[in-house]
Amino acid sequence: MEPEPINLPIDELVSIENFYQSYSENSFPLQPDSPSNFNPERLLQIESEITQLLDFDIAIASLPEAQDSMEVLETGLIKVLETSIMEVDPLSDIVFQGQEEANEENSLGEEHSLLRVIQEELMEESSLTDLLLMGAEAVESQNWPVVSAIISKLNENLFNQENGNNPFNRLALFFTQGLHWKSIISPLEMPPRTFSRGPNTISAIQMIQELSPYIKFAHFTANQAILEATLTDRDVHVVDFDIMEGIQWPPLMVDLAIRDDASLWITAIVTDPETEASIRQTGRRLKEFADSINLRFTFDQLLIQEEEDFRTVHQVGHTVIANCMINQLHMPSKSLSMVRTFLGGMTTLSPKIVVLVEEELLNFAKASSSLSFVEFFCEALHHYMALSDSLVTGSSFTGGYEMCLKVIEQEVLGNRILDSVRQFPCEELERKLWRDGLCLKGFRPVPLSSSNVAQAKYLVSVFSGEYRVQYEKFRLALCWKSRPLTTASIWAPISRAV
Repeated sequence: MEPEPINLPIDELVSIENFYQSYSENSFPLQPDSPSNFNPERLLQIESEITQLLDFDIAIASLPEAQDSMEVLETGLIKVLETSIMEVDPLSDIVFQGQEEANEENSLGEEHSLLRVIQEELMEESSLTDLLLMGAEAVESQNWPVVSAIISKLNENLFNQENGNNPFNRLALFFTQGLHWKSIISPLEMPPRTFSRGPNTISAIQMIQELSPYIKFAHFTANQAILEATLTDRDVHVVDFDIMEGIQWPPLMVDLAIRDDASLWITAIVTDPETEASIRQTGRRLKEFADSINLRFTFDQLLIQEEEDFRTVHQVGHTVIANCMINQLHMPSKSLSMVRTFLGGMTTLSPKIVVLVEEELLNFAKASSSLSFVEFFCEALHHYMALSDSLVTGSSFTGGYEMCLKVIEQEVLGNRILDSVRQFPCEELERKLWRDGLCLKGFRPVPLSSSNVAQAKYLVSVFSGEYRVQYEKFRLALCWKSRPLTTASIWAPISRAV
């Protein structure tokens, strides 16, 4: 029997203003001044207050709307795939040139039919995984008719109800759409997709926050690194690549407030002029919060188009820190060119440290100089299935919770899959730009402190499932079983010691 839908009022969703107000009324210091001594229980207590915005029970309250939206979204996705995928017969585009004799044409026609039969039999016997990898191979070899045929077969299998409605099949649908997009446009020509921060997206992020240490790992690790790097500094200036709603910063602000006459300046980087208004609202909320804890605070935003734009960042008398989170689940994907511009701008800015948190899939692609699209695609399959498995295994998804997983897939995992597949370069020139642009020239990695590593280990211990942390080669990774999901590292200018 199908479980009855959860009918709770959508207006119970916590507003960002309420989350800041609640946090300001329940603030505690995150860290003593000594970086070697920390209180992870108190850290999580503060985080629970901060993330009323990301409260799981309240997130469930929005599921009736999410359920209706899911039906609309799924229907829309099916229509997009069914109507936009190239309906090309895999062998119909073969052009026979020259004036051939009739008997030769008949012979070629027979061979043509035989090849069609062999191809169809191979696809009939292939699993979804095999078909996806065959599609990736066809994309890499630019065999577009075969790509179209494989996509059609994938759609047929995925929309066949007898195959079951399970997490892998649902994620496979996004990989199929990614292959289609990859077959029709170059990643360097691909404009960034519009990121919608609607109620369903907020709900999905709330659920991830409750079910996984993924978001907390990024925020806690970055903030701890900043605190340690500025231990003897009074005035701290953070340049934030993607501030979003600013939920990373209240814990850091509380810690700075207990220092004598400390101040915090945050410069939010703007890459899309259409987001300037929402970023100003984030700044207003952070300023109100800073006033509530008596912290001197300045907020500004900087629209960047090229590396030279970073020269306008105020640095006199301040310790500058760069905070760069790339392709995190709770953030919109940034274009390759924009990531290149930001990381390249660090050479101009020369901050005391750059805190870099990356989706491990991106780092895998960056580190593998000769990586093919097929190899990346296979790695992406494993990566996103591990993420999905961590959410399923870490919870009891039954009844309404199954709908929670579907919302996460539709609003978060699906978008990440599409962006990953769309943006990975196939051509050698594209790969060179990818490798050269995603690096910090003039910087060296520096070790994370034992406090930071211990904090991460404590964090994963409070979540169920097989989460663990791995620290090697200056990189701290959050892992599901043996597979890294996201990694954090600290970088300092070669000419400067932290």
